Amino acid sequence: MSDIFDKCRNYKDAKIAMRMGIYGYFQPIESVQAPEVVLEGKTYIMAGSNNYLGLANDPEMKKTASEAALKYGTGVAGSRLLNGNTRLAENLEKKLAAFKRKEAALLFATGYQMNVGVVSCLVKKGDYAIVDKLDHASILDGVRLSDGEMVRFKHNDLADLDRVLSKLPEDAGKLIIVDGVFSMEGDICPLPEIVKIGKKYGARIMVDDAHATGIIGKTGRGTCEYFGLENGEVDLIVGTCSKTFATVGGFVVGDEEIIHYIRHNARSQIFSASMPPACIASITKAIELIENDTSRRDNLFRLTAKLKKGLEALGYDLGTSTTPILPVHIGTNEDCFKMWRALHEMGIFANPVISPAVPPGHSLMRLTLMATHTDEHVDKIIDAFAKAGRAIGLIK
Repeated sequence: MSDIFDKCRNYKDAKIAMRMGIYGYFQPIESVQAPEVVLEGKTYIMAGSNNYLGLANDPEMKKTASEAALKYGTGVAGSRLLNGNTRLAENLEKKLAAFKRKEAALLFATGYQMNVGVVSCLVKKGDYAIVDKLDHASILDGVRLSDGEMVRFKHNDLADLDRVLSKLPEDAGKLIIVDGVFSMEGDICPLPEIVKIGKKYGARIMVDDAHATGIIGKTGRGTCEYFGLENGEVDLIVGTCSKTFATVGGFVVGDEEIIHYIRHNARSQIFSASMPPACIASITKAIELIENDTSRRDNLFRLTAKLKKGLEALGYDLGTSTTPILPVHIGTNEDCFKMWRALHEMGIFANPVISPAVPPGHSLMRLTLMATHTDEHVDKIIDAFAKAGRAIGLIK
């Protein structure tokens, strides 16, 4: 007889990497998410956090979270459907809707739960979800949990999107789902053209702004603002609260009627406890800070441009990123792990991304700065990449 735990006992990959000293995951950080972090008593420059604006360590954010915890407690002990709804949450939803220039918003406990819940409750039997091949895993899982079908098109390939849509039944429900900013590549989806193709085939559009919110657009409102598409061209905008909002949670914004349906049909929202009041208050404060001060974004892009220029001058390939996400293309998984270890030994915290998360032979180091980094931090990162790359033989 087969034991369901056999697969667990036979899984060796991570343990082999651990024994070799090249395991770069689940690292226990002992300090706040700041430009410098502490691991096992040693200080590292953090070059791999999604805390883009540095708000996770902002004094106003911490004060707001503390006050909310003292006033409302550490949690609500229930789902919003029953006993876990709060005025704080409802007020934040109004603020999020206004921030994204939509009629209504709905909060989820996490960004992953949001995509799983929104997609699975909208895509039903006979419907199609049309997704970019590099969309986030939570989107793909949402489709898998739905009763509909998933069709995928090549990354940011408009001709392939048109081809895929042209083969679908004309009378079927269709939802095109794309990342606004792609989390590994750092490039932006060609949203205006996607909207045009969607209209041609009667498809609705959903954009995941997880890595765009607070970052791109004139006032940081995300992909739609970036392209001037805030007049209803995009049906749903979703995102997480774990990047620029510096806590946890997820949200969806759109027409009131659609959000009302999702509120009462998204299982991951109905059957999960609400976010703690401290998180809700933090998101509210983060939106205020983003709306009232562009200096953080300005410094983030300035520092990112300096880092990108320095790495490209060394001979590294950073792809087509135009955002604070910088994918440094390495090649093989082995070289990627060697690069991670070399950087780690020089006090740089960076994220190795290997296959199957990326295609074989296309491993990369994913770099992201914070607005609170300094020029000296950037110089040290560039210097470490120069030394590590030459030692491994990736650059001359």
